[in-house]
Amino acid sequence: MHPKLAELIQILDLEQIENDIFRGYHPQDGRGRLYGGQIMAQALIAAGRTVSADRPPHSLHGYFLRPGDPAVPVLFMVERIRDGRSFTTRRIVAIQHGRAIFSMDTSFQVVEDGLNHQAEMPAVQRPDDATLARVNQSDAFVTFLLEYKAKLARQPLPPQQHHWFRANGTIAADDPLLHAALLTFQSDDALLSTSRLPHAGKFERKDMQSASLDHAMWFHRPVVRVDQWLLYALDAPQAAAARGYNRGLMFTEAGELVASTIQESLMRLRKNP
Repeated sequence: MHPKLAELIQILDLEQIENDIFRGYHPQDGRGRLYGGQIMAQALIAAGRTVSADRPPHSLHGYFLRPGDPAVPVLFMVERIRDGRSFTTRRIVAIQHGRAIFSMDTSFQVVEDGLNHQAEMPAVQRPDDATLARVNQSDAFVTFLLEYKAKLARQPLPPQQHHWFRANGTIAADDPLLHAALLTFQSDDALLSTSRLPHAGKFERKDMQSASLDHAMWFHRPVVRVDQWLLYALDAPQAAAARGYNRGLMFTEAGELVASTIQESLMRLRKNP
């Protein structure tokens, strides 16, 4: 296991300081604000710690309220909204400096059988040894962006992209909540940028104020292995009113659709770039 992945797993192992209250810490990676995927993953872990292990998460809906401060821990306050026969609902508020920086509702469900159909996985190149030799493997996740060279050209592009990713090491299969949290962490990667692809020349921070506004995620399978290759197929049907609308589908190498995401992002042009 790569040290960065080990550090991330440690960060997701929240400290419980009271009933339904947890404290989370952050990596010292030099970021000016907390990464949204980390806060969502920690919030999911906090909620999951109050739910029976036989109920994996099936959805989450979060709102980013304020930038997170990487210099101080975050308190996660969990409210037990409902414990039903099939579904369990939790509401989580993340607090720093006495103010909410993030809120999320998440739902857990007992594992059930049902009808099945799904969208087909896009027919795209799969990662192989030759391509992986050129990929950065010094982080918690190994990622392979198919449109990387096209993005470097900084020309207007269709609002879609495809990422292969997997955790940079083997993770115990008997902890589905950890796998779900790591999947949540990675789901925030590149999603926001999809709606900016048609607007080349406006990527730089000096030209555009951008931030994640909200994030929704659905887990279509009770167990998803993040230490095996997953394809993240992203598109952005619209940008309007200083917001971008981004969507994502996650597939296994075998083509099984395991998760979906939707995120709105702020895309505000600066008046005096």
